[in-house]
Amino acid sequence: MSRVRSVELIVGMEVHVELATHTKMFSRAGNPAHRQFEAAEPNTLVDETVLGLPGALPVMNREAIEMAMLVGLALGCSIARRAKWDRKSYMYADLPKGYQISQYDLPLCFDGAVDVRAENERGVVDLARPARRVRIERAHLEEDAGKLLHDAPGGEAIDFSIVDFNRAGTPLLEIVTAPDFRSADEAVGFARRLRQTCRALDVSACVMQKGQIRFEPNINTQLTLDDGRVVRTPIVEVKNLNSFRALRGAIEYELAEQPKRWERDGREQGPGTKSTRGWDDQRGMTVPQREKEDAHDYRYFPDPDLMPVIVDEAWQARVRERLGELPGEVFERLVGEDGLGASAAGQIVDEPGLTRLYVDAAATCERCGLDRGAAARGVSNILLQVGAKLANERGVLVHELGVHPDQLAEIVAMREEGVIGSSAADVLFEKLCDPSTAGQSARQVAESAGLLTVRDEGQLTAWVDQVLKANAPIVEQIRSGKTQAIGRLIGETMKLSGGAADAGEVRRLILEKIGGWS
Repeated sequence: MSRVRSVELIVGMEVHVELATHTKMFSRAGNPAHRQFEAAEPNTLVDETVLGLPGALPVMNREAIEMAMLVGLALGCSIARRAKWDRKSYMYADLPKGYQISQYDLPLCFDGAVDVRAENERGVVDLARPARRVRIERAHLEEDAGKLLHDAPGGEAIDFSIVDFNRAGTPLLEIVTAPDFRSADEAVGFARRLRQTCRALDVSACVMQKGQIRFEPNINTQLTLDDGRVVRTPIVEVKNLNSFRALRGAIEYELAEQPKRWERDGREQGPGTKSTRGWDDQRGMTVPQREKEDAHDYRYFPDPDLMPVIVDEAWQARVRERLGELPGEVFERLVGEDGLGASAAGQIVDEPGLTRLYVDAAATCERCGLDRGAAARGVSNILLQVGAKLANERGVLVHELGVHPDQLAEIVAMREEGVIGSSAADVLFEKLCDPSTAGQSARQVAESAGLLTVRDEGQLTAWVDQVLKANAPIVEQIRSGKTQAIGRLIGETMKLSGGAADAGEVRRLILEKIGGWS
């Protein structure tokens, strides 16, 4: 039997996004993906339509259609002038009607394309690698199924399964790519950027632990054999991954395993060979689930209870106006024009509120006369260092701390002018998070708190003398040549001054006094 000489990874993606409409896709029942209903008790978000009771008829949710159009436009898709609804039939315990209302041959969004940047295992975009163009085959609307539970509420073990129908009927947008990914890095980069885009468009919170965005990679490999033949292994679809770590792990595991499977059984890609597998996070491997159905197995036919969706130019134009600047565009601008690193830019675009705070504060800095690079560095450093630490301590997001963009910009400007030092800037930021400072300028708060930089030589000299007398052993170390120890003396002086001393002047005075001090 021929041996494998080289392996090429081939991955397409199916991503399911729960849309955060107030009600479900085809009924007036509350939607658990909406913040108002996220804590609902099991089986309380149901009605006759969700349960498929006789005589109950579906009615389309216009908001869900517009949200789907928004995502489609963000992915470069064409919007169908006419899209229809189909019934996808299969029997499963969490599907009350015995079929799912979906879209088959006439989806709402189709023929898109996006440029995807790969990211490494630390979640940072690799700027050294060129972006890959990934085709979007379709983005269609459907309704979600319910959820089977294999433990009782509270985690108690049971020897049967129970079902919660709250999720059934939730508007679900399925985005399907062409098999254009050639690495796990690219697939994860696309998944993260899609999540950022949906959150920025405010169509879904995309909380992965709640299944509000779920990734299903379709993975196979192209094998070049030592006799020159090229074969493709059967496609494996890994179901319902809800973390970037699991997505990466599943792809990399299949990349390693599929050539070995081919060497054992010789099976190649073809009709009826596709299978589905799950991801075992504990063992770091995929596990078999079932042979994958082909489209004809679902017995698709047009839903007789729903009219087609007709999208005219005016409706599409109104939706397009809501797009704004997308996270991918912001990222490229932060890196290319603002000069930020990939890690900082990625953190900023990952949270929509943080993005807005950064953009507004940096723009205000520029209006105040700072150059773009200084504004970008100053704002990002405060947000990603001081702001992130404080937000973590308080259990909130950075943009929820309460600092206004104009106040943040003023901190940066004052720091650039030398009006406040770095430690005073940190203290000032925290003070501006207090509701009592709302409406006050950063300078007003800094003045009242005594945070403005002290350059009075008499006061600086008094602080330095006090520190030198209290740290005689360190002074001797510096005199003996260990000049790096001066940092400790500067730090002690800054601490004594409450961050108000000018660090440069403190350093000069310390060196001057150590030279002739006894």
